[in-house]
Amino acid sequence: MHPRRGAIAFAADLPLEQGLERYRQVAPWVGVAKVGLSLFVEHGPKAVKAFQEVGGQVFLDLKLHDIPNTVGLAAAKAGALGVSFLTVHASGGAPMLQAALEGAAKGAAQAGVAAPKILAVTVLTSMDGPTLHSTGVEAEAKAQVERLAQLAVKAGCSGLVCSAQEAKALRALLGPEVFLCTPGIRPPGASVGDQARVETPAAAFAAGSNLLVVGRPLSEAADPAAAARALHDA
Repeated sequence: MHPRRGAIAFAADLPLEQGLERYRQVAPWVGVAKVGLSLFVEHGPKAVKAFQEVGGQVFLDLKLHDIPNTVGLAAAKAGALGVSFLTVHASGGAPMLQAALEGAAKGAAQAGVAAPKILAVTVLTSMDGPTLHSTGVEAEAKAQVERLAQLAVKAGCSGLVCSAQEAKALRALLGPEVFLCTPGIRPPGASVGDQARVETPAAAFAAGSNLLVVGRPLSEAADPAAAARALHDA
């Protein structure tokens, strides 16, 4: 097992059995399995339990964004599942974020498990400046990320989801205690796909990222084990 395997998450955006098989192949180098909307809509808590049973910490990536009461109820159910991470949208505002924190803690306590880290999504890594502006946000992506990051940390969130391109600035702005999770990770020379703000694993770690989320470079690799091992050197 690689000593930094807990710093890499596999985005298991595959049918469940395929995702489990791929995770088994990369598990010596990848300690976290990200269960996103597709898997959770199809299988619900079964998907979470399946990855836990093969030894993975689970990152439940639901990006909750609703009224505080609804988010609090959903976060309580997620917390009871024993997941390590749960995502919410920072743009939902402080009351919603606080409801997520309270709900996750309550659900985890009732189930006798540790509460998940609540990670607030700032600006999706698929969004560039023009896309962001088309939604009515006049700020550039970097400024919007920083604004939402400060809001989320002030509300009590322990971590953020951001592009690795913003991680260095956020680390300087918010200090060493904030947990930074960065999707949009691509090894050198890999296709960026539909991502707009990407970075290599080495650059993301150097910028201060704590957890890198890697999807297609692992799920589409001809040799998943070799691809996973290379992430620690790329």
